[in-house]
Amino acid sequence: MGHQQIETPNLDKLAARSALFSRGYVPTALCRPALMTFANGLYSHQHKTTGNDPTPLPSMTGKGKKGKGKGKAGDEPAEYAALREQLISHVEQHPTIAGELQKLGYLTFQSGKWWEGSPARGGFTAGMTRGFPQPGGRHGDDGLKVGREGLEPVFGYIDQALAAKKPFFLWYAPMMPHTPHTPPDRLFQKYKAKGIESDHVARYYAMVEWFDETCGQLIDKIEEKGLTENTIFVYVADNGWIQDPNSQGYAPRSKQSANEGGTRQPILFSWPRVIQPGNRGEQLCSSIDIMPTVLAAVGAEIPKSLPGLNLLPVLKSGEPTSRKEVFGETFAHDVVSIEKPEDTLLYRWVVDGKWKLLLTYDGKLDRYASSHPRTEKRPQLFDLLADPHEDVNLAAQNPEVVQRLADKLQAWWPVTERQVLTKWTDEPGVWRE
Repeated sequence: MGHQQIETPNLDKLAARSALFSRGYVPTALCRPALMTFANGLYSHQHKTTGNDPTPLPSMTGKGKKGKGKGKAGDEPAEYAALREQLISHVEQHPTIAGELQKLGYLTFQSGKWWEGSPARGGFTAGMTRGFPQPGGRHGDDGLKVGREGLEPVFGYIDQALAAKKPFFLWYAPMMPHTPHTPPDRLFQKYKAKGIESDHVARYYAMVEWFDETCGQLIDKIEEKGLTENTIFVYVADNGWIQDPNSQGYAPRSKQSANEGGTRQPILFSWPRVIQPGNRGEQLCSSIDIMPTVLAAVGAEIPKSLPGLNLLPVLKSGEPTSRKEVFGETFAHDVVSIEKPEDTLLYRWVVDGKWKLLLTYDGKLDRYASSHPRTEKRPQLFDLLADPHEDVNLAAQNPEVVQRLADKLQAWWPVTERQVLTKWTDEPGVWRE
Protein backbone atom coordinates (compact mmCIF):
# COMPACT_ATOMS: atom_id res chain seq x y z
CA MET A 1 0.00 0.00 0.00
CA GLY A 2 3.02 2.27 -0.31
CA HIS A 3 3.96 2.73 3.34
CA GLN A 4 7.13 4.75 3.63
CA GLN A 5 8.71 2.62 6.36
CA ILE A 6 7.08 -0.79 6.78
CA GLU A 7 8.54 -3.46 4.49
CA THR A 8 6.35 -6.39 3.37
CA PRO A 9 8.20 -7.99 0.43
CA ASN A 10 6.27 -11.26 0.53
CA LEU A 11 2.83 -9.67 0.59
CA ASP A 12 4.01 -7.28 -2.13
CA LYS A 13 4.80 -10.28 -4.35
CA LEU A 14 1.42 -11.81 -3.58
CA ALA A 15 -0.32 -8.52 -4.34
CA ALA A 16 1.49 -8.25 -7.69
CA ARG A 17 -0.10 -11.50 -8.84
CA SER A 18 -3.50 -10.79 -7.24
CA ALA A 19 -6.67 -8.92 -7.93
CA LEU A 20 -6.13 -6.16 -5.36
CA PHE A 21 -9.04 -4.28 -3.86
CA SER A 22 -7.36 -1.42 -2.01
CA ARG A 23 -10.88 -0.24 -1.09
CA GLY A 24 -11.67 -3.48 0.67
CA TYR A 25 -13.65 -3.44 3.93
CA VAL A 26 -14.66 -5.59 6.87
CA PRO A 27 -18.18 -4.86 8.16
CA THR A 28 -17.04 -4.87 11.81
CA ALA A 29 -13.68 -3.70 13.21
CA LEU A 30 -13.39 -6.25 16.02
CA CYS A 31 -11.67 -9.60 15.70
CA ARG A 32 -14.33 -12.12 16.70
CA PRO A 33 -17.23 -10.67 14.69
CA ALA A 34 -14.93 -10.11 11.70
CA LEU A 35 -13.57 -13.66 11.90
CA MET A 36 -17.10 -15.06 12.09
CA THR A 37 -17.92 -13.13 8.91
CA PHE A 38 -14.86 -14.72 7.25
CA ALA A 39 -16.14 -18.12 8.42
CA ASN A 40 -19.77 -17.89 7.31
CA GLY A 41 -20.09 -14.91 4.95
CA LEU A 42 -22.77 -13.15 7.00
CA TYR A 43 -23.00 -9.73 8.61
CA SER A 44 -22.76 -9.59 12.40
CA HIS A 45 -26.43 -8.72 12.81
CA GLN A 46 -27.17 -11.92 10.88
CA HIS A 47 -24.79 -14.35 12.60
CA LYS A 48 -25.37 -12.53 15.95
CA THR A 49 -21.77 -12.81 17.12
CA THR A 50 -21.47 -9.07 17.54
CA GLY A 51 -18.76 -8.81 20.21
CA ASN A 52 -15.84 -10.68 21.74
CA ASP A 53 -17.37 -11.60 25.10
CA PRO A 54 -20.69 -11.66 26.91
CA THR A 55 -21.13 -8.69 29.22
CA PRO A 56 -19.55 -9.61 32.57
CA LEU A 57 -22.00 -10.45 35.33
CA PRO A 58 -22.39 -8.04 38.26
CA SER A 59 -20.81 -10.64 40.53
CA MET A 60 -17.62 -10.84 38.47
CA THR A 61 -14.55 -8.91 39.62
CA GLY A 62 -10.88 -8.81 38.67
CA LYS A 63 -9.93 -9.74 35.12
CA GLY A 64 -13.36 -10.96 34.16
CA LYS A 65 -15.13 -7.69 35.01
CA LYS A 66 -12.64 -4.82 35.09
CA GLY A 67 -10.03 -6.20 32.74
CA LYS A 68 -10.37 -7.47 29.22
CA GLY A 69 -12.55 -10.52 29.66
CA LYS A 70 -9.71 -13.00 29.68
CA GLY A 71 -10.79 -15.09 32.62
CA LYS A 72 -9.58 -18.66 32.43
CA ALA A 73 -11.99 -21.57 32.09
CA GLY A 74 -12.94 -22.59 35.60
CA ASP A 75 -12.41 -19.05 36.94
CA GLU A 76 -15.70 -17.76 35.55
CA PRO A 77 -19.12 -18.47 37.07
CA ALA A 78 -21.08 -21.30 35.49
CA GLU A 79 -23.75 -18.78 34.47
CA TYR A 80 -21.17 -16.79 32.51
CA ALA A 81 -19.73 -19.94 30.92
CA ALA A 82 -23.26 -20.74 29.74
CA LEU A 83 -23.40 -17.34 28.02
CA ARG A 84 -20.09 -18.08 26.28
CA GLU A 85 -21.47 -21.40 25.09
CA GLN A 86 -24.65 -19.73 23.81
CA LEU A 87 -22.53 -17.25 21.85
CA ILE A 88 -20.39 -20.04 20.40
CA SER A 89 -23.51 -21.98 19.34
CA HIS A 90 -24.11 -19.36 16.64
CA VAL A 91 -21.37 -20.92 14.51
CA GLU A 92 -23.47 -24.07 14.13
CA GLN A 93 -26.55 -22.21 12.93
CA HIS A 94 -25.27 -21.27 9.45
CA PRO A 95 -23.17 -22.92 6.73
CA THR A 96 -19.44 -22.21 7.04
CA ILE A 97 -16.83 -22.07 4.32
CA ALA A 98 -14.87 -24.89 5.98
CA GLY A 99 -17.99 -27.01 6.37
CA GLU A 100 -19.10 -26.53 2.78
CA LEU A 101 -15.64 -27.47 1.50
CA GLN A 102 -15.57 -30.48 3.79
CA LYS A 103 -18.75 -31.69 2.05
CA LEU A 104 -16.76 -31.72 -1.20
CA GLY A 105 -14.08 -33.93 0.30
CA TYR A 106 -11.67 -31.20 1.39
CA LEU A 107 -9.51 -31.54 4.46
CA THR A 108 -10.00 -28.28 6.36
CA PHE A 109 -7.44 -27.07 8.88
CA GLN A 110 -7.66 -24.28 11.48
CA SER A 111 -4.66 -22.40 12.82
CA GLY A 112 -4.37 -19.13 14.69
CA LYS A 113 -7.31 -17.20 16.10
CA TRP A 114 -10.56 -19.11 16.56
CA TRP A 115 -13.18 -18.11 19.10
CA GLU A 116 -15.95 -20.61 18.42
CA GLY A 117 -15.02 -23.57 20.62
CA SER A 118 -13.71 -26.71 18.98
CA PRO A 119 -12.72 -26.07 15.34
CA ALA A 120 -14.98 -28.99 14.40
CA ARG A 121 -17.97 -26.80 15.28
CA GLY A 122 -16.97 -24.50 12.42
CA GLY A 123 -16.53 -27.29 9.88
CA PHE A 124 -12.80 -27.99 10.29
CA THR A 125 -11.58 -31.57 10.04
CA ALA A 126 -8.54 -30.68 12.18
CA GLY A 127 -7.01 -27.71 13.95
CA MET A 128 -4.47 -26.40 16.39
CA THR A 129 -7.01 -24.90 18.80
CA ARG A 130 -8.74 -26.94 21.51
CA GLY A 131 -11.29 -24.21 22.18
CA PHE A 132 -13.56 -23.15 25.01
CA PRO A 133 -14.12 -24.53 27.65
CA GLN A 134 -10.50 -25.69 27.56
CA PRO A 135 -7.92 -23.46 29.32
CA GLY A 136 -7.07 -20.48 27.12
CA GLY A 137 -9.81 -21.49 24.73
CA ARG A 138 -11.41 -18.05 24.60
CA HIS A 139 -9.81 -17.13 21.28
CA GLY A 140 -7.35 -19.79 20.20
CA ASP A 141 -5.14 -21.41 22.93
CA ASP A 142 -2.47 -23.51 21.14
CA GLY A 143 -3.52 -22.14 17.78
CA LEU A 144 -2.15 -18.73 18.75
CA LYS A 145 1.40 -20.10 18.60
CA VAL A 146 1.32 -20.37 14.82
CA GLY A 147 3.57 -17.89 13.07
CA ARG A 148 5.23 -16.69 16.26
CA GLU A 149 6.61 -20.18 16.91
CA GLY A 150 6.84 -21.29 13.30
CA LEU A 151 4.49 -22.95 10.83
CA GLU A 152 5.32 -26.62 11.36
CA PRO A 153 1.73 -27.61 12.28
CA VAL A 154 0.52 -25.99 9.06
CA PHE A 155 3.26 -27.60 6.97
CA GLY A 156 2.52 -30.98 8.51
CA TYR A 157 -1.14 -30.62 7.62
CA ILE A 158 -0.29 -29.77 4.00
CA ASP A 159 1.91 -32.87 3.81
CA GLN A 160 -0.90 -35.00 5.27
CA ALA A 161 -3.38 -33.71 2.70
CA LEU A 162 -0.97 -34.46 -0.13
CA ALA A 163 -0.26 -37.95 1.22
CA ALA A 164 -4.02 -38.58 1.38
CA LYS A 165 -4.43 -37.10 -2.13
CA LYS A 166 -7.08 -34.73 -0.79
CA PRO A 167 -7.75 -31.10 -1.64
CA PHE A 168 -7.31 -28.82 1.36
CA PHE A 169 -8.46 -25.57 2.89
CA LEU A 170 -6.20 -23.69 5.31
CA TRP A 171 -7.32 -21.05 7.82
CA TYR A 172 -4.14 -19.15 8.66
CA ALA A 173 -5.14 -16.50 11.22
CA PRO A 174 -2.02 -15.83 13.30
CA MET A 175 -2.05 -13.51 16.29
CA MET A 176 0.21 -11.21 14.28
CA PRO A 177 0.76 -8.26 14.22
CA HIS A 178 -1.62 -8.29 17.19
CA THR A 179 -0.39 -7.56 20.69
CA PRO A 180 1.74 -8.60 22.47
CA HIS A 181 4.24 -6.84 20.21
CA THR A 182 7.27 -9.09 20.70
CA PRO A 183 9.15 -9.00 17.37
CA PRO A 184 12.65 -10.42 16.92
CA ASP A 185 15.22 -7.87 18.07
CA ARG A 186 16.75 -7.79 14.58
CA LEU A 187 13.50 -6.36 13.21
CA PHE A 188 12.95 -3.97 16.12
CA GLN A 189 16.45 -2.57 15.66
CA LYS A 190 15.86 -2.32 11.91
CA TYR A 191 12.93 0.04 12.44
CA LYS A 192 14.65 2.02 15.18
CA ALA A 193 17.48 2.55 12.69
CA LYS A 194 14.94 4.09 10.30
CA GLY A 195 14.60 6.94 12.78
CA ILE A 196 11.32 5.92 14.43
CA GLU A 197 11.39 7.57 17.84
CA SER A 198 8.56 5.68 19.53
CA ASP A 199 9.55 2.18 20.64
CA HIS A 200 5.86 1.25 20.52
CA VAL A 201 5.58 2.22 16.87
CA ALA A 202 8.90 0.54 15.98
CA ARG A 203 7.75 -2.70 17.63
CA TYR A 204 4.45 -2.61 15.77
CA TYR A 205 6.13 -1.99 12.42
CA ALA A 206 8.54 -4.85 13.18
CA MET A 207 5.56 -7.10 13.98
CA VAL A 208 4.06 -6.37 10.57
CA GLU A 209 7.29 -7.41 8.84
CA TRP A 210 7.54 -10.51 11.04
CA PHE A 211 4.01 -11.44 9.98
CA ASP A 212 5.03 -10.84 6.36
CA GLU A 213 7.93 -13.28 6.79
CA THR A 214 5.54 -16.01 7.92
CA CYS A 215 3.30 -15.35 4.93
CA GLY A 216 6.35 -15.80 2.71
CA GLN A 217 7.13 -19.12 4.38
CA LEU A 218 3.60 -20.33 3.69
CA ILE A 219 3.63 -19.12 0.08
CA ASP A 220 7.03 -20.76 -0.46
CA LYS A 221 5.75 -24.05 0.97
CA ILE A 222 2.89 -24.11 -1.54
CA GLU A 223 5.36 -23.31 -4.34
CA GLU A 224 7.78 -26.01 -3.15
CA LYS A 225 4.99 -28.58 -3.39
CA GLY A 226 4.12 -27.48 -6.93
CA LEU A 227 0.66 -26.31 -5.89
CA THR A 228 0.75 -22.58 -6.64
CA GLU A 229 -1.26 -22.69 -9.86
CA ASN A 230 -3.90 -24.88 -8.25
CA THR A 231 -4.24 -22.82 -5.07
CA ILE A 232 -6.43 -19.80 -4.36
CA PHE A 233 -4.91 -17.34 -1.91
CA VAL A 234 -7.20 -14.83 -0.20
CA TYR A 235 -5.68 -12.15 2.01
CA VAL A 236 -7.59 -9.89 4.41
CA ALA A 237 -7.14 -8.58 7.97
CA ASP A 238 -9.87 -8.75 10.58
CA ASN A 239 -9.60 -5.10 11.65
CA GLY A 240 -7.32 -2.11 11.51
CA TRP A 241 -4.76 -0.98 14.07
CA ILE A 242 -3.08 2.41 14.32
CA GLN A 243 -0.35 2.29 16.94
CA ASP A 244 -0.48 4.78 19.80
CA PRO A 245 3.07 6.17 19.96
CA ASN A 246 2.79 6.68 23.72
CA SER A 247 1.47 3.29 24.85
CA GLN A 248 1.19 -0.36 23.88
CA GLY A 249 -2.42 0.14 22.80
CA TYR A 250 -4.14 1.38 19.68
CA ALA A 251 -4.83 4.97 18.75
CA PRO A 252 -8.38 6.38 18.46
CA ARG A 253 -10.36 5.69 15.30
CA SER A 254 -8.63 2.38 14.58
CA LYS A 255 -9.40 -0.98 16.20
CA GLN A 256 -13.10 -1.31 17.14
CA SER A 257 -13.88 1.93 15.29
CA ALA A 258 -16.34 2.46 12.46
CA ASN A 259 -13.85 4.89 10.94
CA GLU A 260 -11.63 3.91 8.01
CA GLY A 261 -8.74 3.12 10.35
CA GLY A 262 -10.75 0.23 11.75
CA THR A 263 -12.74 -1.06 8.81
CA ARG A 264 -10.82 -0.46 5.58
CA GLN A 265 -8.78 -3.57 4.82
CA PRO A 266 -7.20 -4.37 1.44
CA ILE A 267 -8.45 -7.69 0.03
CA LEU A 268 -6.36 -9.85 -2.32
CA PHE A 269 -7.45 -12.78 -4.52
CA SER A 270 -4.71 -14.78 -6.24
CA TRP A 271 -5.12 -17.76 -8.58
CA PRO A 272 -2.39 -17.79 -11.22
CA ARG A 273 -3.59 -18.08 -14.85
CA VAL A 274 -7.24 -17.78 -13.72
CA ILE A 275 -7.67 -14.52 -11.81
CA GLN A 276 -6.58 -11.37 -13.67
CA PRO A 277 -4.08 -9.56 -11.45
CA GLY A 278 -4.14 -5.81 -10.98
CA ASN A 279 -5.26 -3.02 -8.68
CA ARG A 280 -9.02 -2.55 -8.96
CA GLY A 281 -8.66 1.13 -8.08
CA GLU A 282 -11.79 2.76 -6.68
CA GLN A 283 -13.88 -0.43 -6.92
CA LEU A 284 -15.37 -1.60 -3.61
CA CYS A 285 -15.10 -5.03 -2.00
CA SER A 286 -16.37 -6.44 1.30
CA SER A 287 -15.19 -9.48 3.23
CA ILE A 288 -18.72 -10.87 2.84
CA ASP A 289 -17.75 -11.47 -0.81
CA ILE A 290 -15.00 -13.95 0.08
CA MET A 291 -17.11 -17.01 0.91
CA PRO A 292 -19.36 -16.99 -2.20
CA THR A 293 -16.34 -16.31 -4.42
CA VAL A 294 -14.30 -19.20 -3.02
CA LEU A 295 -17.24 -21.60 -3.12
CA ALA A 296 -17.86 -20.70 -6.76
CA ALA A 297 -14.20 -21.28 -7.58
CA VAL A 298 -14.35 -24.88 -6.35
CA GLY A 299 -17.72 -25.61 -7.90
CA ALA A 300 -19.67 -25.69 -4.64
CA GLU A 301 -23.26 -24.56 -4.33
CA ILE A 302 -23.49 -21.07 -2.82
CA PRO A 303 -25.99 -20.92 0.08
CA LYS A 304 -28.85 -18.61 -0.83
CA SER A 305 -28.59 -16.91 2.58
CA LEU A 306 -25.24 -15.29 1.76
CA PRO A 307 -25.48 -11.51 1.16
CA GLY A 308 -22.09 -11.23 -0.57
CA LEU A 309 -21.22 -11.25 -4.27
CA ASN A 310 -19.62 -14.08 -6.21
CA LEU A 311 -16.72 -12.12 -7.65
CA LEU A 312 -15.21 -15.01 -9.62
CA PRO A 313 -16.51 -13.94 -13.06
CA VAL A 314 -15.10 -10.41 -12.74
CA LEU A 315 -11.89 -11.66 -11.14
CA LYS A 316 -11.38 -13.83 -14.20
CA SER A 317 -12.35 -11.20 -16.76
CA GLY A 318 -10.93 -8.10 -15.10
CA GLU A 319 -14.28 -6.35 -15.59
CA PRO A 320 -15.52 -4.00 -12.83
CA THR A 321 -17.41 -5.51 -9.92
CA SER A 322 -21.11 -4.76 -9.66
CA ARG A 323 -20.72 -3.79 -6.00
CA LYS A 324 -21.85 -0.17 -5.64
CA GLU A 325 -21.85 0.12 -1.87
CA VAL A 326 -20.37 -1.48 1.24
CA PHE A 327 -22.28 -1.69 4.53
CA GLY A 328 -20.86 -1.92 8.03
CA GLU A 329 -21.90 -1.96 11.65
CA THR A 330 -20.19 -1.52 15.00
CA PHE A 331 -21.33 -3.14 18.20
CA ALA A 332 -19.96 -2.99 21.72
CA HIS A 333 -17.09 -5.33 22.62
CA ASP A 334 -19.35 -6.89 25.28
CA VAL A 335 -22.54 -8.64 24.17
CA VAL A 336 -25.35 -7.64 26.50
CA SER A 337 -28.02 -9.73 24.74
CA ILE A 338 -26.83 -12.88 22.95
CA GLU A 339 -29.76 -13.01 20.52
CA LYS A 340 -30.53 -9.28 20.07
CA PRO A 341 -27.82 -7.43 18.13
CA GLU A 342 -29.64 -4.10 18.34
CA ASP A 343 -29.07 -3.90 22.10
CA THR A 344 -25.37 -3.09 21.65
CA LEU A 345 -25.49 -1.29 18.28
CA LEU A 346 -23.18 1.76 18.35
CA TYR A 347 -22.69 2.74 14.68
CA ARG A 348 -23.73 1.89 11.15
CA TRP A 349 -22.08 3.11 7.98
CA VAL A 350 -22.32 2.81 4.22
CA VAL A 351 -19.74 3.63 1.57
CA ASP A 352 -21.30 4.56 -1.77
CA GLY A 353 -18.86 5.77 -4.41
CA LYS A 354 -16.90 8.63 -2.87
CA TRP A 355 -19.37 9.10 -0.01
CA LYS A 356 -19.42 7.54 3.43
CA LEU A 357 -22.31 8.07 5.84
CA LEU A 358 -21.69 7.22 9.50
CA LEU A 359 -24.66 7.10 11.88
CA THR A 360 -24.41 6.84 15.68
CA TYR A 361 -26.78 4.75 17.84
CA ASP A 362 -27.51 4.54 21.56
CA GLY A 363 -26.73 0.86 22.11
CA LYS A 364 -25.42 -0.24 25.50
CA LEU A 365 -21.67 0.12 26.02
CA ASP A 366 -19.83 -1.57 28.89
CA ARG A 367 -16.03 -1.85 28.75
CA TYR A 368 -13.82 -0.14 26.12
CA ALA A 369 -15.91 3.04 26.35
CA SER A 370 -12.86 5.09 25.35
CA SER A 371 -12.93 3.42 21.92
CA HIS A 372 -16.46 4.73 21.32
CA PRO A 373 -16.82 8.31 22.59
CA ARG A 374 -19.99 8.98 20.56
CA THR A 375 -19.54 12.71 21.17
CA GLU A 376 -20.99 13.49 17.72
CA LYS A 377 -24.47 12.02 17.58
CA ARG A 378 -25.49 13.85 14.40
CA PRO A 379 -24.92 12.19 11.01
CA GLN A 380 -21.38 12.29 9.65
CA LEU A 381 -20.78 12.42 5.89
CA PHE A 382 -17.33 12.21 4.33
CA ASP A 383 -15.93 12.42 0.82
CA LEU A 384 -13.45 9.54 1.14
CA LEU A 385 -11.66 10.20 -2.13
CA ALA A 386 -10.83 13.76 -1.11
CA ASP A 387 -10.72 13.14 2.65
CA PRO A 388 -9.66 9.53 3.39
CA HIS A 389 -8.97 10.35 7.05
CA GLU A 390 -12.56 11.58 7.58
CA ASP A 391 -11.57 14.98 8.92
CA VAL A 392 -14.33 17.11 7.33
CA ASN A 393 -17.99 16.35 8.05
CA LEU A 394 -20.06 17.41 5.03
CA ALA A 395 -23.48 16.37 6.36
CA ALA A 396 -24.75 19.93 6.84
CA GLN A 397 -24.03 20.84 3.22
CA ASN A 398 -25.47 17.66 1.68
CA PRO A 399 -28.80 16.78 3.36
CA GLU A 400 -30.07 14.91 0.30
CA VAL A 401 -27.04 12.64 0.24
CA VAL A 402 -27.40 11.96 3.96
CA GLN A 403 -31.06 11.02 3.53
CA ARG A 404 -30.41 8.80 0.50
CA LEU A 405 -27.67 6.87 2.29
CA ALA A 406 -29.61 6.67 5.57
CA ASP A 407 -32.48 5.12 3.61
CA LYS A 408 -30.04 2.58 2.15
CA LEU A 409 -28.87 1.62 5.63
CA GLN A 410 -32.40 1.14 6.85
CA ALA A 411 -33.32 -0.95 3.81
CA TRP A 412 -30.21 -3.09 4.36
CA TRP A 413 -31.09 -3.85 7.99
CA PRO A 414 -34.27 -2.28 9.44
CA VAL A 415 -33.25 -1.13 12.93
CA THR A 416 -36.32 -0.37 15.04
CA GLU A 417 -35.32 -0.22 18.72
CA ARG A 418 -32.37 2.20 18.76
CA GLN A 419 -32.22 5.97 18.74
CA VAL A 420 -30.38 7.64 15.86
CA LEU A 421 -30.23 11.09 14.27
CA THR A 422 -30.42 11.09 10.47
CA LYS A 423 -30.86 14.83 9.88
CA TRP A 424 -28.31 17.56 10.59
CA THR A 425 -29.13 20.20 13.15
CA ASP A 426 -27.05 23.23 14.14
CA GLU A 427 -27.52 22.30 17.80
CA PRO A 428 -25.50 19.40 19.24
CA GLY A 429 -27.42 16.21 18.73
CA VAL A 430 -29.01 14.54 21.75
CA TRP A 431 -30.95 11.35 22.32
CA ARG A 432 -34.19 11.57 24.25
CA GLU A 433 -34.20 10.15 27.76
